[in-house]
Amino acid sequence: MTKLSVNINKIATLRNSRGGDVPNVVQFAKDVQRYGAEGVTIHPRPDERHIRYQDAHDLKPEVYTEYNIEGNPIESFVNLVLEVKPTQVTLVPDGVDAITSNAGWDTIKNKHFLVDVIAEFNKNNIRTSIFVDPVLKQIEGAKETGADRIELYTEAFAHQYGLGNIDAIKPYAESAQLANNLGLGINAGHDLSLDNIKFFKDNIPDLLEVSIGHALIAESLYLGVENVIQMYLHKLK
Repeated sequence: MTKLSVNINKIATLRNSRGGDVPNVVQFAKDVQRYGAEGVTIHPRPDERHIRYQDAHDLKPEVYTEYNIEGNPIESFVNLVLEVKPTQVTLVPDGVDAITSNAGWDTIKNKHFLVDVIAEFNKNNIRTSIFVDPVLKQIEGAKETGADRIELYTEAFAHQYGLGNIDAIKPYAESAQLANNLGLGINAGHDLSLDNIKFFKDNIPDLLEVSIGHALIAESLYLGVENVIQMYLHKLK
């Protein structure tokens, strides 16, 4: 079964929009785990516009499933991850002013940088994953960095699938097969939802984990958080 990691950034966005501590991100993380989620994901950015660096520390003792911290490995982010020591760090090349992640790494151009960063995380027994587009040469490049896993950037699939183009899955399936052959674990995330998650999972061999935030929180407004998590778990079996 593919693991479901719930990205709780949107809960922090809601909290920050009003000030104070409602909704409480730590309590939400505890709740989603109680409802069956197998992981919690956060993506702190330098401006702390949603998840704050302090949230990463506060969550550490409460996340007893998989704890995944995503972000661009600038110095402050690297230091945070080394202090918190989550289960997994996912490296994402997002700009400081990016609204959300919008591209995977060029693992060839950035090879030496990624090798150095990943080596530091590996020394601290933190599993590493690299956010990549479904491009075969980038998958091969990810292997050369020493990463444990890749996270397939699924926005293009989600957009095309929503238009009825099921062939949009092909580059992802091919990338996953190559990753398996290279000994890389496979995660996926971005714009996955209840509408497309089962089709994606059924066509990606050995998909280990999906990280879902925006869609899951939006769906929960109508259907309820516990119910939505159970619906994802059912589709991921």
